[in-house]
Amino acid sequence: MARVISDECLSCGTCEAECPVGAISQGDGKYVIDADTCIDCGACEGACPAGAISEA
Repeated sequence: MARVISDECLSCGTCEAECPVGAISQGDGKYVIDADTCIDCGACEGACPAGAISEA
């Protein structure tokens, strides 16, 4: 199951740089995770300084 990014996202881009499969991109006001690409590794969740990423 893919991870999701909440509205707590600071749009810092840290998660995008950590994603090994390129599933994260800048969305409208926050970053978003492409559920079809996400491998649910959790690298983004651990890197997020705002704690805005969680399991869907």
